[in-house]
Amino acid sequence: MEITTTIVGAGVVGLAVAAELSKTHKGVLILERNPAFGQETSSRNSEVIHAGIYYDRDSKKAKLCVEGNRLLYRLCEQRRIPHRRCGKLIVATEKDEEAILATIQDRARENGVEALEMLSARQIKALEPNVKACAALFSSSTGIIHSHRLMRHYAARAYENGAQLVPHTTVSRVEKQDDARYRVHVVYPDGQTDSFASRWIVNCAGLESDRIAASMGIDIDACGYRLHYWKGEYFSLDVPRGFIRHLVYPVPQANHVGLGVHATIDLSDRVKLGPNATYLPDRTLDYTVNAQARQSFYEAACRYLPGIGVDQLHPEMTGIRPKLQKPGDPARDFIIAEESSKGFPGVINLIGIESPGLTASHAIARHVASLMAERE
Repeated sequence: MEITTTIVGAGVVGLAVAAELSKTHKGVLILERNPAFGQETSSRNSEVIHAGIYYDRDSKKAKLCVEGNRLLYRLCEQRRIPHRRCGKLIVATEKDEEAILATIQDRARENGVEALEMLSARQIKALEPNVKACAALFSSSTGIIHSHRLMRHYAARAYENGAQLVPHTTVSRVEKQDDARYRVHVVYPDGQTDSFASRWIVNCAGLESDRIAASMGIDIDACGYRLHYWKGEYFSLDVPRGFIRHLVYPVPQANHVGLGVHATIDLSDRVKLGPNATYLPDRTLDYTVNAQARQSFYEAACRYLPGIGVDQLHPEMTGIRPKLQKPGDPARDFIIAEESSKGFPGVINLIGIESPGLTASHAIARHVASLMAERE
């Protein structure tokens, strides 16, 4: 196969991009350092279909999340991907948080999110008897999805279109050539190396996307591309089935470092609490769950779930988010950039693709395809 387009990273976004580009491009190759697709951020999250509520107006996160929400529900219905439009409550547990809910509602409407309703304490109790709150914002377009089945769908579509996935392959660097192509240097698990040429490079490398960009010769500090790792732990909550029927979120943290310890359900109605947000300055891939964090999770969750006990919380899993902000920084938008202006025509960097990346995956793929079409 003559390689024309190389996608670095086979998470949900990389697979969505592969599925989209392979419709019209031959010679699409997907490189993944893990044994299989979707083994990092894409499989270590809350599996939520977000509505686009929190993000800055006109940001890529807002636009692509709102578009992605609609596209994803349509895709799930057409392709029978397991999902549920369960809805979400953003709860105020104290009176002074009610004004924050109103601000969130205004921002969401500016972003094009219409399916929002402000609820009273009585209405909350009718929807969720085990939730205690004085007010809540209800988003009926928020849901949950089987993320692996979604990734499997994207992978299957890419394979059908002739794309190939090569696992166990780490990209060491990308070198610009004189013939309008790029030489991709790779390393295999046994230490063997190889290289090949490609006209297009789409960097969907998630946690390593800034390193891939730097390997090309891009100054990631000058461009604001340097990533910061944030660890998010989850605890399962041992409660009867149906204890909650909707997702329940507190008002978000400042600068969107995280959305607070929220309660989510999966498609089998298991309840998880999390994630928290712990900065990892040394970028260690630490996927352990600190059992000592149970008390802090309990204290956060019992503000809106007062009937739970600390002994009902059990360590579940950990994910790591590739954020463009370190502690104290303001929230940052997705970077999705075709790099001709930096002297790298044919390179598209996707950096800082954290939440709502899963929800926006289909919309991101379309956006990447449009960037490529503009250069062809």
